[in-house]
Amino acid sequence: MINKKMSIEEVVKKHPETIPTFERHGLGCLGCQAALFESIEQGAEVHGVDADALIADINKVIRQSNAGDGR
Repeated sequence: MINKKMSIEEVVKKHPETIPTFERHGLGCLGCQAALFESIEQGAEVHGVDADALIADINKVIRQSNAGDGR
């Protein structure tokens, strides 16, 4: 399960299927330097995004992806 203390880079590397979710929530700069060290919470704060809603959507996408993988 993803939490808001995790780095953006860590999540995107492990779960590239979450990239559109980050973008939908206004965090489209996943390739920027800040994404390498910023936590999801920090990125959300900088962009004025509700971190809890973002995390909920990210975890939903991962659960759906895992269900499709038979996990």
